[in-house]
Amino acid sequence: MKKIVDYRKLLNVGEAAELQELKTVYRSLMKTWHPDKFQDSTESRLEAEEKSKTIIEAYHFLVSIAPETRTNNIEAYTETTTDSGIDDFEYKSEILTISFSDGAVYEYYGVPKAVYVKLINAETPARFARRHIYHNYVYRSMSKLVAAV
Repeated sequence: MKKIVDYRKLLNVGEAAELQELKTVYRSLMKTWHPDKFQDSTESRLEAEEKSKTIIEAYHFLVSIAPETRTNNIEAYTETTTDSGIDDFEYKSEILTISFSDGAVYEYYGVPKAVYVKLINAETPARFARRHIYHNYVYRSMSKLVAAV
Protein backbone atom coordinates (compact mmCIF):
# COMPACT_ATOMS: atom_id res chain seq x y z
CA MET A 1 0.00 0.00 0.00
CA LYS A 2 2.92 2.34 0.60
CA LYS A 3 3.74 2.17 -3.11
CA ILE A 4 0.21 3.27 -4.00
CA VAL A 5 0.27 6.14 -1.49
CA ASP A 6 3.71 7.29 -2.67
CA TYR A 7 2.71 7.26 -6.33
CA ARG A 8 -0.52 9.14 -5.64
CA LYS A 9 1.45 11.70 -3.66
CA LEU A 10 4.02 12.05 -6.46
CA LEU A 11 1.29 12.72 -9.04
CA ASN A 12 -0.78 14.67 -6.50
CA VAL A 13 -3.98 12.72 -7.19
CA GLY A 14 -6.60 11.22 -4.93
CA GLU A 15 -7.81 7.67 -4.56
CA ALA A 16 -10.74 8.31 -6.90
CA ALA A 17 -8.63 9.80 -9.70
CA GLU A 18 -10.03 8.94 -13.11
CA LEU A 19 -7.93 7.97 -16.11
CA GLN A 20 -8.33 11.38 -17.77
CA GLU A 21 -7.10 13.16 -14.63
CA LEU A 22 -4.12 10.82 -14.37
CA LYS A 23 -3.27 11.45 -18.01
CA THR A 24 -3.50 15.24 -17.61
CA VAL A 25 -1.34 15.27 -14.49
CA TYR A 26 1.16 12.90 -16.10
CA ARG A 27 1.54 15.05 -19.21
CA SER A 28 1.95 18.19 -17.14
CA LEU A 29 4.65 16.63 -14.97
CA MET A 30 6.46 15.21 -17.98
CA LYS A 31 6.52 18.66 -19.60
CA THR A 32 8.11 20.00 -16.43
CA TRP A 33 10.60 17.16 -15.90
CA HIS A 34 11.49 16.12 -19.44
CA PRO A 35 15.29 15.63 -19.59
CA ASP A 36 15.58 17.65 -22.82
CA LYS A 37 14.68 20.77 -20.83
CA PHE A 38 17.75 20.31 -18.63
CA GLN A 39 20.66 20.58 -21.05
CA ASP A 40 22.56 23.20 -19.03
CA SER A 41 24.23 20.70 -16.70
CA THR A 42 24.76 16.97 -16.65
CA GLU A 43 23.70 16.75 -13.01
CA SER A 44 20.34 18.43 -13.57
CA ARG A 45 19.71 16.35 -16.72
CA LEU A 46 20.40 13.11 -14.80
CA GLU A 47 18.09 14.25 -12.00
CA ALA A 48 15.37 14.99 -14.55
CA GLU A 49 15.86 11.56 -16.15
CA GLU A 50 15.40 9.84 -12.79
CA LYS A 51 12.39 11.98 -11.92
CA SER A 52 10.77 11.35 -15.31
CA LYS A 53 11.33 7.58 -14.97
CA THR A 54 9.62 7.67 -11.56
CA ILE A 55 6.73 9.71 -12.97
CA ILE A 56 6.28 7.25 -15.85
CA GLU A 57 6.36 4.28 -13.47
CA ALA A 58 3.83 5.95 -11.13
CA TYR A 59 1.51 6.81 -14.01
CA HIS A 60 1.50 3.30 -15.47
CA PHE A 61 1.03 1.75 -12.04
CA LEU A 62 -1.89 4.02 -11.10
CA VAL A 63 -3.54 3.46 -14.48
CA SER A 64 -3.29 -0.31 -13.93
CA ILE A 65 -5.16 -0.11 -10.59
CA ALA A 66 -7.59 2.66 -11.53
CA PRO A 67 -11.29 1.84 -11.03
CA GLU A 68 -11.97 2.42 -14.75
CA THR A 69 -9.26 -0.05 -15.75
CA ARG A 70 -10.60 -2.65 -13.34
CA THR A 71 -14.17 -2.07 -14.58
CA ASN A 72 -13.05 -2.51 -18.19
CA ASN A 73 -11.31 -5.79 -17.34
CA ILE A 74 -13.77 -7.21 -14.79
CA GLU A 75 -15.14 -9.84 -17.18
CA ALA A 76 -11.71 -11.39 -17.85
CA TYR A 77 -10.78 -11.08 -14.15
CA THR A 78 -13.99 -12.79 -13.04
CA GLU A 79 -13.49 -15.56 -15.58
CA THR A 80 -9.94 -16.16 -14.39
CA THR A 81 -10.75 -16.10 -10.67
CA THR A 82 -13.83 -18.28 -11.13
CA ASP A 83 -12.71 -20.86 -13.69
CA SER A 84 -8.92 -21.13 -13.31
CA GLY A 85 -7.03 -22.83 -10.57
CA ILE A 86 -4.06 -21.34 -8.77
CA ASP A 87 -0.75 -22.54 -10.19
CA ASP A 88 1.50 -20.64 -7.80
CA PHE A 89 1.57 -17.71 -5.40
CA GLU A 90 4.24 -15.56 -3.81
CA TYR A 91 4.14 -13.07 -0.95
CA LYS A 92 6.48 -10.17 -0.24
CA SER A 93 5.91 -6.93 1.68
CA GLU A 94 2.10 -7.14 1.72
CA ILE A 95 2.00 -7.90 -2.01
CA LEU A 96 0.52 -11.26 -2.96
CA THR A 97 1.20 -12.42 -6.51
CA ILE A 98 -1.02 -15.23 -7.80
CA SER A 99 -0.38 -17.14 -11.04
CA PHE A 100 -3.41 -18.87 -12.50
CA SER A 101 -3.63 -21.98 -14.67
CA ASP A 102 -4.92 -19.92 -17.62
CA GLY A 103 -1.65 -17.95 -17.64
CA ALA A 104 -3.01 -14.84 -15.92
CA VAL A 105 -0.99 -13.28 -13.11
CA TYR A 106 -2.40 -10.77 -10.62
CA GLU A 107 -0.83 -8.75 -7.81
CA TYR A 108 -2.90 -7.96 -4.71
CA TYR A 109 -1.81 -5.03 -2.54
CA GLY A 110 -2.14 -4.57 1.22
CA VAL A 111 -2.62 -8.27 1.99
CA PRO A 112 -1.78 -8.86 5.67
CA LYS A 113 0.65 -11.64 6.47
CA ALA A 114 -2.06 -13.39 8.52
CA VAL A 115 -4.23 -13.71 5.39
CA TYR A 116 -1.27 -15.12 3.45
CA VAL A 117 -0.63 -17.68 6.20
CA LYS A 118 -4.29 -18.72 6.05
CA LEU A 119 -4.00 -19.07 2.27
CA ILE A 120 -0.99 -21.36 2.67
CA ASN A 121 -2.79 -23.48 5.26
CA ALA A 122 -6.14 -23.59 3.44
CA GLU A 123 -7.38 -27.00 2.38
CA THR A 124 -8.31 -25.47 -1.00
CA PRO A 125 -6.35 -22.25 -1.62
CA ALA A 126 -8.52 -21.29 -4.62
CA ARG A 127 -11.70 -21.37 -2.55
CA PHE A 128 -10.04 -19.40 0.27
CA ALA A 129 -8.80 -16.81 -2.24
CA ARG A 130 -12.25 -16.47 -3.83
CA ARG A 131 -13.78 -15.79 -0.42
CA HIS A 132 -11.08 -13.65 1.18
CA ILE A 133 -8.72 -12.16 -1.40
CA TYR A 134 -9.96 -11.67 -4.98
CA HIS A 135 -12.45 -8.87 -4.36
CA ASN A 136 -11.13 -7.57 -1.03
CA TYR A 137 -7.82 -6.03 -2.10
CA VAL A 138 -6.59 -3.63 -4.74
CA TYR A 139 -5.23 -5.70 -7.60
CA ARG A 140 -3.70 -5.33 -11.02
CA SER A 141 -3.01 -7.70 -13.88
CA MET A 142 0.63 -8.53 -14.36
CA SER A 143 -0.10 -10.67 -17.45
CA LYS A 144 -0.57 -7.66 -19.71
CA LEU A 145 2.53 -5.99 -18.30
CA VAL A 146 4.63 -9.09 -18.98
CA ALA A 147 3.15 -9.48 -22.48
CA ALA A 148 3.89 -5.83 -23.27
CA VAL A 149 7.58 -6.17 -22.42
